[in-house]
Amino acid sequence: QVQLVDTGGGSVQAGGSLRLSCTTSGLTRSSNCMGWFRQAPGKEREGVAAIDSDNSTRILDSVKGRFTVSKDNAKNTLYLQMDSLKPEDTGMYYCAVDYFTCLASDQNFWGQGTQVTVSS
Repeated sequence: QVQLVDTGGGSVQAGGSLRLSCTTSGLTRSSNCMGWFRQAPGKEREGVAAIDSDNSTRILDSVKGRFTVSKDNAKNTLYLQMDSLKPEDTGMYYCAVDYFTCLASDQNFWGQGTQVTVSS
């Protein structure tokens, strides 16, 4: 059974930083894409960042230069380092894994979500 547990959310002031973590277990394929999505109240979920099996990364334009996605294969953990946070970064953040496509809306597996709130 595949499990994704995402943690690290919280409340910060604008300009602050948070690091999200997603620990995975039960994945049956080493070839996969791991990513982060977010959903703000009243908005559609959007892909934020992803890292592929070859360590290539994809970052949403609005967070480039502020967010960094990485992973530690030995720990089965995905990270999202978020710096210079803005109020518009507020939302529920979800980690996700797909065996075929990075940041597609229908990922194979999802974490339960962790809330990020940025105040001005």
